[in-house]
Amino acid sequence: MREINVEKIEQLVRDLCIKANKHLPRDLEERISFCSGCECEELPKSIMKTLEDNIEAARELDIPICQDTGMAVVFAQIGQDVHLTGGGFEEAVNRGVARGYTEGYLRCSVVKDPLRRVNTGNNTPAVIHTRIVDGDKIKITVAPKGFGSENMSCLKMFTPSATREDIINFVVGAARQAGSNPCPPMVLGVGIGGTFEQCALLAKTALCRNVSEPNSDEYYQAMESEILEKVNALGIGPQGFGGKTTALAVAIEARPTHIAGLPVAVNVGCHVTRHATETI
Repeated sequence: MREINVEKIEQLVRDLCIKANKHLPRDLEERISFCSGCECEELPKSIMKTLEDNIEAARELDIPICQDTGMAVVFAQIGQDVHLTGGGFEEAVNRGVARGYTEGYLRCSVVKDPLRRVNTGNNTPAVIHTRIVDGDKIKITVAPKGFGSENMSCLKMFTPSATREDIINFVVGAARQAGSNPCPPMVLGVGIGGTFEQCALLAKTALCRNVSEPNSDEYYQAMESEILEKVNALGIGPQGFGGKTTALAVAIEARPTHIAGLPVAVNVGCHVTRHATETI
């Protein structure tokens, strides 16, 4: 049994909140650069270059890539051979988020109640997803989620009679309806299967996958490619001004489901689909 004091969790979450908001994952940055070279028209090419310049400026000036520093979504994989000491895990995570957003001078965007809309002042509480896994380590991913893109997400409870094409059309339709709202080029996370809540979680976790790594199942890999091609054919383009790059990547995650159901969720990410991961 390995003991880990929750103060380490707090500090790690604090650091990951700041890192995720200031440094785009390398794979996504490289995809943006690649897609910038694919644009032929002057306006979309100029916009893609501006996005690249913004990423570089955030790095050089040590400031957030986007003014919407998001709601903190925290994924934690806790080894079953870990014994946490010094307090509660979720309390430590929320202290880390509070410190990350206040000490890192990140915009606090969370309201305490969805209808009465009073800001909590420190971006807590976080949305926390915890899994117990083998081993004696803890892996934490902080994925700040801005709501320009989050608001464009959708979920549909298909019947088992739905075809592969029906699902593809649903995802492409979600991108079409989103238009310029999620600050394209987008990253589309797609969850297929499970239950109502699991397919949404699958779509969210899909956004944390390396954009250069397709689904390991060739069937879903082919769907990812087809969806990406069709979304980019929409012509929405960078920031909605037209062009070849409406989406940077499509990531599908699928799980077993009930014989009577076929849930599908699309979680839309903007070109700043942020996440940072560390293991202790």
